[in-house]
Amino acid sequence: MSHISVLLHETVDALVADRNTGIFIDGTFGRGGHTRLLLSKLDENARVYAFDKDPQALAVAAELEQEDPRFKIIHASFADLKAEMNQRGIEEVDGIMADLGVSSPQLDQAERGFSFMKDGPLDMRMDNSQGLTAAEWLVEVDEEHLANIIFQYGEERYSRRIAKAIKAAGYIETTAQLAEIVKVAHPKWEKNKHAATRTFQAIRIEINKELDDVHAFLPQALDLLKSGGRLAVISFHSLEDRIIKQFIQKESTLPEDTSWGMPQKVQDNRRLKKIDRVRASEAEVKQNPRSRSAWLRVAERLEK
Repeated sequence: MSHISVLLHETVDALVADRNTGIFIDGTFGRGGHTRLLLSKLDENARVYAFDKDPQALAVAAELEQEDPRFKIIHASFADLKAEMNQRGIEEVDGIMADLGVSSPQLDQAERGFSFMKDGPLDMRMDNSQGLTAAEWLVEVDEEHLANIIFQYGEERYSRRIAKAIKAAGYIETTAQLAEIVKVAHPKWEKNKHAATRTFQAIRIEINKELDDVHAFLPQALDLLKSGGRLAVISFHSLEDRIIKQFIQKESTLPEDTSWGMPQKVQDNRRLKKIDRVRASEAEVKQNPRSRSAWLRVAERLEK
């Protein structure tokens, strides 16, 4: 399955608003769908920088660099957003977007080891040039920590049973082996969902430090945005969406007056304004079932 960019027009339209030039960032290039549409809406003086860790995504981005001089790719996580942009002499930008989902090629290529639907080496690294594979990590991690990861990141109620079975199995070489271990250990499957879904999600999040990266990315994005600049982020599960929601809520809410007695004037230190929260349409979900859990949240930088 080729990669279909989720909430494509909604994200780019919200990011650009009424601008046709400026400096923009795509924090997760993937296969470039959002970036290409963004470039098509901008004039010749605009600049778009994109981040990605995946070697295959970087290869696609390198081709786009050759096609369009307005575009530059950065081999890094968006967790390093501010340092990478400052290194290039950029202190402010007009818009930042990120699609936090795993791309279809990553899921569909068995050798990447992300999916229980296709048997392949148990890898799961988005940047497979460095760090531990999932197979190596499962050997090193202790049972209690593994259970906690599966519970927290997979929201899996049977995490302890599953962790026990995984550790008892010894070295697990392939995705099919792990999926079968989880399936046998899992006492109650959810309807229309593979028993290993939550466990695979949890291990992938841990291997790639996905939630840590989101926590690091959001405040840096806010610091980089110009007044009136837009932030648009797509998430695919409740853990990421909750982080984004709480961040925007915190930065867009006026502090309460906590003084006793006479009310005091509260300093307005809000830095964001909530703009929108969008789900994929029925038509998009029908065309691309992977969009069914996607949420887009959009906010705008207030005056600095």
